[in-house]
Amino acid sequence: MLNQIIRNIPDVTKNLVILNVLMFLATVVLQSQGIILSFQLGVYYPGSDLFEPYQIITHMFMHGDFTHLLFNMIVLIFIGSKLEQTWGKKRFFIFYFVTGIGAALLNWVAQGVELYQLTGELFPEANYTELQLLPDGVQWLGTLKSNSILQIYFLGGVGASGALYGLLAAFALLYPNTEIQLLFPPIPVKAKWLVLFLVASAIYMAYQRNPNDNVGHLVHLGGALVGFIMIQIWKRDRTNFY
Repeated sequence: MLNQIIRNIPDVTKNLVILNVLMFLATVVLQSQGIILSFQLGVYYPGSDLFEPYQIITHMFMHGDFTHLLFNMIVLIFIGSKLEQTWGKKRFFIFYFVTGIGAALLNWVAQGVELYQLTGELFPEANYTELQLLPDGVQWLGTLKSNSILQIYFLGGVGASGALYGLLAAFALLYPNTEIQLLFPPIPVKAKWLVLFLVASAIYMAYQRNPNDNVGHLVHLGGALVGFIMIQIWKRDRTNFY
């Protein structure tokens, strides 16, 4: 059964899965040698000393742990495969990367608004060197999480979730009554209700602002929003889909 699933995965989806898995394996191997790949390839706010332009792409192929990777790849395989079969390779490729990048850009906007509310500036001073001088990793992380400015500047974002929420939004719009079999709990749910629940949960969790919550809820919302907008544009212009 697994071999049949793998054989049925279309090319772009399959290559995205392979690239994500390879990057995760590289992260694990290099971490044993003291190199934290996700630290370098995660995406940071543009005002951060750690920001590099390439991170807008590379963060989409980094994952915090195996569970994060597993659930994202399950969504990519089952939802991405259906959308790639519907749209074709080029359209799916464009949609995936536009929603992933768009989610990161919208998250920057939200971070910029928060920084402006806190400091009156879009790019206030935040010294990474001083943060590194803290005596231990526990204090480093505690200081980071307790300070909103430092958290925005020096806590990088990783994962394909922005693009995947875009795929979920597209699937719910195109196939609203298709039932998706959940793993936990193991019940079927129509796509429209599942995506509505996920978006509502992301809104609630973003509003809660739990300092111990490392999930990028605003990125999820950004991906879903960009996906929704793209589908509306594509529906209006069927002759020029991309």
